[in-house]
Amino acid sequence: MGSIMYDVCSAMKELRQSLKDETRINEWEEEDFFWHTKILPILHELEKREDSIEQLCLACTKLYQALDEGNMLGKRFKRRNILLKTLYKLVDIDSDPLSVKLAKIILAMKVDGNDLLGVCKLAFKICRNRKNDFIIQNDTLLDYLLQVLWNEDLQTNNEALVYCTAAIKFMSENDALLYKMVSKGAVEMFLELMKQINNIKEHDTYFSKLGHLLVQVTATLRILADCPLALHRLSGSGAIPELCVALEQRGSDKDVCIWIVRVLSKLSTYNDFCAALADCSRCYVLFLALLNKYQKQQVSASPADKQLKVDGSHVLEEILCYFTYTVKDLVIRVIFILGNLTAKSDQSREQVFKEKGSVNTLTSLFQTYYELDMNALTWHRDKKGKGKKDEKYPSKAEDVLIKLIRVLANLSIHPRVGAALAAAHPLVGLLVTVLEYKSVDACEELVINAATTINNLSYYQVENSAVQDEKLRIAEIVEAVRVFGNLSQHHEIRDFIMQKKIYKFMIALLDSKNREVCFPACGVLLNLTVDENKRAFLMEEGGIGKLVDCLQDFGPADWQLSCLICKTLWNYSEDMTSAASCFGEDTNMLQLLLTAFLDEEVELECSLDRDIKDCQRVYWEREFKPVAEKLLDRIQSHHSSAESITPF
Repeated sequence: MGSIMYDVCSAMKELRQSLKDETRINEWEEEDFFWHTKILPILHELEKREDSIEQLCLACTKLYQALDEGNMLGKRFKRRNILLKTLYKLVDIDSDPLSVKLAKIILAMKVDGNDLLGVCKLAFKICRNRKNDFIIQNDTLLDYLLQVLWNEDLQTNNEALVYCTAAIKFMSENDALLYKMVSKGAVEMFLELMKQINNIKEHDTYFSKLGHLLVQVTATLRILADCPLALHRLSGSGAIPELCVALEQRGSDKDVCIWIVRVLSKLSTYNDFCAALADCSRCYVLFLALLNKYQKQQVSASPADKQLKVDGSHVLEEILCYFTYTVKDLVIRVIFILGNLTAKSDQSREQVFKEKGSVNTLTSLFQTYYELDMNALTWHRDKKGKGKKDEKYPSKAEDVLIKLIRVLANLSIHPRVGAALAAAHPLVGLLVTVLEYKSVDACEELVINAATTINNLSYYQVENSAVQDEKLRIAEIVEAVRVFGNLSQHHEIRDFIMQKKIYKFMIALLDSKNREVCFPACGVLLNLTVDENKRAFLMEEGGIGKLVDCLQDFGPADWQLSCLICKTLWNYSEDMTSAASCFGEDTNMLQLLLTAFLDEEVELECSLDRDIKDCQRVYWEREFKPVAEKLLDRIQSHHSSAESITPF
């Protein structure tokens, strides 16, 4: 019985093998028939190189459709090599539309090794030309390039992946292709690729070679960061931690660092990403380390200045020549990120301050770029008259200073950090120097940021205060404001103030909470509002809110300044038709303050000295009360045709 069963089993195996062989033979016969009847005639068409490009493109389209129909795409097709040889003969024809067709078919055949590298180079050549966007957009080349990223081994095909990613990077600059690749999982794909690269440690032989691929990956992520759909994918994919890991591992590679900080600088403008970055405790020390390392390097950070090799072959310089960002670009973006991190978070302010040497790093950076800016000013003065055009403003040196001082202003909000910065003499000295050498007309944002920061630091009455030590230099600047207060009674001076944008500086000074600063600044603003065509700047530059804040801060303690504020608002609102549109969100607060300050019991509250009380009462009755009543009545009635108040 046992031997009978054995014979049955053997017979079954032989039958199954026979069926398989027969099926294979049938498949080969079918494939052979399909090859001769459908594929070969098209290959003969393609071998006629004298045909027009249009005819060759049409033949490629038919070939792809036939291969798909015959299930011959991929590696299993036995005449695959013959097919590929025919296609490779056409690659050197200078036609991008034809190259798109060829690249798609070659990629669909799942080539590897040098063949894969060659077709990825071809795809890059096509995609870098923006004129080809339309033909790429209407084909499926993107799908096959994404498959390469998904399926190919990182180390074996590193160079091919560099070209493949570079091609996709250029595709991502087209909105239609950008949304298409995001919908196909490109964000997750690039983050997975970056994670794989991060897993290769520094001692590994592939570590440095993969840096070139990481440049392409992060450059593409930077473009994706502008796409709302991609942002949604990035937020749920752990992008921030992986970028920080890459930054820590690749801190000595300028090219990689520049692109990572460009991605992070964009993401840090969104609250969720900024919070995620703040949670990466190592990010602060990484950013400060980058500033220490690169702040004095003024050479180009473009990879074009060094010989690049991957797997023993030169990486096509054309890939990297598009990335010509400098060390200054890196510094600017790191400072921008720190500014965003410290803008709203006390924890981030403290974390930056606690990092070893952070204040010294920021001071050194300040000194470096202050000197660069001064040297640039000297150079432009020397070249003036020799046909040289001035550099555009803000220059990169000024841009660094603007963003750096913003960081200092943010840090100074934290009580402990602000107190320490107020005692940092080199830092405060540089801030005052900015106000001395830089005019508002040259770079208004820089001057205003410096004034705001000095104002923030002046709140801290600490031992060995640098602000107190610099009070004479600061007083000279305040005195210049007083001079403008007097001179601005003249029409030509008011025109000059508007032309040079000095009014922006005056508005910034209202934040000082210092009567000696606010009074002359408000006087200048009052005189400017005499001219009807100069009033709009108050609302546009946030001046209304700052004037109302000043009125609230000083109020009964200084009826003279309060009167000046009311006169300014009176002039400004001369032609108003609606209080809400005229004073915006500050309307209710202004109305409440005026109502309260017109109460006779309030006007004497702030002074205990009898003589001062009498003086204050006189000024309240003769100066403040009349204009405040008229202003309140105008707000309540929403319109008035009264004349402007006499200049200050």
